[in-house]
Amino acid sequence: MAARIVLNTVSYHGAGAIKEIPGIAKEKGFKHVFVATDPDLVKFGVTTKVTALLDEAKIPYTVYSNIKPNPTIENVQSGVKAFKDCGADSIIAVGGGSSMDTAKAIGIIITNPEFADVRSLEGVAPTKNHAVPTIAVPTTAGTAAEVTINYVITDVEKQRKFVCVDTNDIPDTAVVDPDMMSSMPKGLTAATGMDALTHAIEGYTTRAAWEIPDMFHLEAIKLISQNLRGAVANEPEGRKGMALAQYIAGMGFSNVGLGIDHAMAHTLSAHYDTPHGVACAMFLPLSMEFNRDCCGDRYREIARAMGVKNVDALSSEEAKDAAINAVKQLSADVGIPAKNEKIREEDLSQLADDALADACYPGNPREATKEQVIEMFRKLM
Repeated sequence: MAARIVLNTVSYHGAGAIKEIPGIAKEKGFKHVFVATDPDLVKFGVTTKVTALLDEAKIPYTVYSNIKPNPTIENVQSGVKAFKDCGADSIIAVGGGSSMDTAKAIGIIITNPEFADVRSLEGVAPTKNHAVPTIAVPTTAGTAAEVTINYVITDVEKQRKFVCVDTNDIPDTAVVDPDMMSSMPKGLTAATGMDALTHAIEGYTTRAAWEIPDMFHLEAIKLISQNLRGAVANEPEGRKGMALAQYIAGMGFSNVGLGIDHAMAHTLSAHYDTPHGVACAMFLPLSMEFNRDCCGDRYREIARAMGVKNVDALSSEEAKDAAINAVKQLSADVGIPAKNEKIREEDLSQLADDALADACYPGNPREATKEQVIEMFRKLM
């Protein structure tokens, strides 16, 4: 089977990159832009950095901010209605994964109305048309939703998240400007950064791993190890490094999938509203320990990318320990909690069932039993 790479048609990177947006919009003939963002970004003036450029260029727009941190089916449905009501022909998504995931679902349903039942988009949906023309502007350094073919929606009624995978949903243009990330608080910077690290490590060890995504993943691990602590301290170089690192990780994992860490993290978020990046970070050492004997010498390369010294002198087992310990240390250094007190013993069976049913699980390099998944959840209690 041929391996496939799907990326943005165009992407812009670096401080001040958002200044390219009006020119892009005019070049593409946007007549009325639907700005998908979240209420906090509107409240704190982050979205205004983009809408001010549209105002200056006299490009009409409507702001839609009914988006929750874990976007819901209702967020998507109300967004589709708002898009139609304002007569928009394009989307600019400003925000983290929540804004961009919501924008992807809206954009797909507008051009593929037969999928108006949002649940029908779960998995690999057979959509025929590319989403509404979209410019994605991330304000967090973690999800890389601006360059992926994935998005995640929460089904509140069923207490679960579902993953949608569709080459038609990838934004045409990504604008990755570290200045748009400078207002992220310390906790969010840490959580989204560890999400990016999880993308890179899971992508590097997934069943579908191959040479081109491997290259992206190892460079992302290296950049995150070098820059996440500085980004949490709000140092400009750290912000710049993480903006690039998370995008590179997205270039990789979007094309090979993830694994059991994300499957369990989606479940934890759906049941207890745990922030996605925090959930991923909590599970990362546990999932790495679970997978340690089925990844060949890849943990040695992870340890090398994490900055472990004299890695070639280590035995295979020592290299695995070094990689896992380096992840634990980075997580601790940026303040990720080690436990989740919301998990209840009576929920463990359902949590495990949901994780094993998650679309990310099949990419894991090792098969898991329900009892093994329960035990990983239990270790966070």
